Amino acid sequence: MLLEKLSAHLEEVKEYEREPVPASRWRGFKSFLGMYAGEHTAGTEFVIGPLFVAHGAGAMDLILGLLLGNFLAVLSWAFICAPIAVRERVTLYYLLEKICGKHLTNAYNLVNALMFCFLAGSMIAVSATAIGIPFNIPMAKLTDWLPSGLPWIIIVVLVGAVTTFVATLGYDKVEKFSTIAAPWMILVFLAAAIAVLPELGVKNWGDFFQVAQDKIWTGEPLAGQSKFSFWHILFFAWFCNMAMHIGMADLSILRYAKKWTAGFASAGGMYVGHYIAWLASGILYALFLQQSNENLEFAPGPVAYSAAGITGALCVIIAGWTTANPTIYRAGLALQAIMPKAKTWKITLIVGSITTLAACFPALVMQLLDFVALYGLILMPMGAIIFIDYWLFPRIGLQSNLAAVKNLTFNVAALITWLGSLIACYLIAKTTGLEIFFLGLPGWFLAVLIYIISSYMYQKKWSK
Repeated sequence: MLLEKLSAHLEEVKEYEREPVPASRWRGFKSFLGMYAGEHTAGTEFVIGPLFVAHGAGAMDLILGLLLGNFLAVLSWAFICAPIAVRERVTLYYLLEKICGKHLTNAYNLVNALMFCFLAGSMIAVSATAIGIPFNIPMAKLTDWLPSGLPWIIIVVLVGAVTTFVATLGYDKVEKFSTIAAPWMILVFLAAAIAVLPELGVKNWGDFFQVAQDKIWTGEPLAGQSKFSFWHILFFAWFCNMAMHIGMADLSILRYAKKWTAGFASAGGMYVGHYIAWLASGILYALFLQQSNENLEFAPGPVAYSAAGITGALCVIIAGWTTANPTIYRAGLALQAIMPKAKTWKITLIVGSITTLAACFPALVMQLLDFVALYGLILMPMGAIIFIDYWLFPRIGLQSNLAAVKNLTFNVAALITWLGSLIACYLIAKTTGLEIFFLGLPGWFLAVLIYIISSYMYQKKWSK
């Protein structure tokens, strides 16, 4: 009976994959504030904050770099992604299909879904590091790539099953889960970081900055790690979610917003999660390093447990879920766009299986900074295509939504833009030595330029 009721509920889940979201489903600012705060005060924060410590970020570089970089990210959500989302009210994938054609969009959706799977997989792995504590499972080191053994794989599979189940229930359940969990997680992050400060030598608030420079963000990277500057931190904070804002992936989320100003709700994630939580988790990791004599074992669960006990470990588990849930949901939408006749929840189960398999490999966590930068860079050109196609083309006499208007399955100009801008970014990196964190900005302008020129040449045959 229970399984029948669950099956009936899943069949009723409607996510408006190929039609605008109706007004009855629109949501206010607070709904998105909770969702963004929950999603971005999450498992990644227990990884990224410590990795800044490992990469030798300086205290002032980190504080100022995060302040400005997160501000630029909020502006990107509010002024680039949200206005198109509330005007079109369709998923990223359906809008791309109207611009690029079904075949090219399917290729993009496949890449997008796989990237989402890998990101969600890293968060399942984060949760698993906490669940593995009572079983004394060996944790991965910063340089590890392969699973540590069968017990680790079993725990990952169990966490992946629960996370996937929540994602199959649809956007409403994902949003409610994040909204409920976010306030508690924020308090745990803060309380744990403040509680351990005396162990690092902070006797009063006047000591904090000196201790931060000497013992937390010292400017000296750990063995085998590169050095991060102010610019690394600024551009990483801005572009770590480039796929979501500049890359337009959050069209699928913000289409539910009543007003475009819901894009500013991303500040709840950027300044609670990507600012406070990154600083807090860095503090916890610095204490872990001090107590373990610079042990290169890297596991968010034990780090949080050493600072806040069972509460800290539980926070890591929940934090991994609040990131993995909406990420699996997005990946499900991407694959569902390829197979529109399939039920979204069934596709989500497939996505969850791929995600869980990926989570078995700790390299996803250890290389998370590079991965999210690469992920955003690969998907960014399609966001530039949408932005220019929507705002500029009607003003310069080029046809918007070309594939839908001309009944095309493949927009050649869009393919040239996607591949051309990525090749250009690769050549820039090879010839100048520019690191991946910095390629998104020139890459976006290159994609805009290539799309305008290639579309002008491609559309000439219809203007004759």
